Amino acid sequence: MRSMTKPWLLGFVCCVSTGIPANWAWSQASNADLPDSPSPATQHARNSSNLSPEEREATWRSFVPDFLHDQKDIWLFPTQLAKGRHWAPTLVVVGGTAGLIFADPHVMPYFRSHAANLDDVNDIFDPMITTGAVVAVPVSLLAAGYMRHDSYQVSTAILAGEAYADSAVVDLAIKAVTRRERPSDVPPGAPFTDTFFNGGKSPFHGSSFPSGHSAGAFSVATVVATRYRNHRWVPWAMYGMATAISLSRIPTLAHFPSDVFLGAALGYTTARYETLRPR
Repeated sequence: MRSMTKPWLLGFVCCVSTGIPANWAWSQASNADLPDSPSPATQHARNSSNLSPEEREATWRSFVPDFLHDQKDIWLFPTQLAKGRHWAPTLVVVGGTAGLIFADPHVMPYFRSHAANLDDVNDIFDPMITTGAVVAVPVSLLAAGYMRHDSYQVSTAILAGEAYADSAVVDLAIKAVTRRERPSDVPPGAPFTDTFFNGGKSPFHGSSFPSGHSAGAFSVATVVATRYRNHRWVPWAMYGMATAISLSRIPTLAHFPSDVFLGAALGYTTARYETLRPR
């Protein structure tokens, strides 16, 4: 009677008995021209699922399709919650934001009364200066990558720009809905309450929630820190810069603590779990 044993099974048994690693046998079998070998599409999907964020590649040609893919996944995120996924981190972010919203009216009077003492610090963290610092990171990486013919560095710069754009769209959408009044727009002596849905006529310019500076800084920092995490100083420098920029928005009365927290969480999560997700 003709044996029905699969050739790959025989190879696997032989490898185990001779001490050859089983994963080597599987790789050889997967490349064999057998009827039950995985299709090229299946093999590509399997290989992609094994990639790490550090191996995510990006080009200028893929920028727009990747960005649209990111936005689709981001706005369909509630469907993931409906399937019972990602509830723990979601509750942490929502709970932290809610707690800080409650604390905002009690914290901001201190910064308003001590604003004059922080003028020198606030000058260093001017909005234009901090925005320039964040943008300078991917621009510098891009220039250096082209000069050194380093495709990994160029890809990192493109991904940083993609992450910045991903977080900016979500940030502006939330601003348009919440239209939260900025602390600097609250009249002197007035309480920092009832600030939501009380911003200016523009849904973007006068809206404080969440902080766009925090979202942008952490989105860029997360991409660079993740892809160069083997260089110990890079994550410290990137997250340190993002934290300093984010916190500077509170004493300048540009944002409430809850704005900064949600902006930072938004920038980190969109970059780490969407922009950098292998595809």
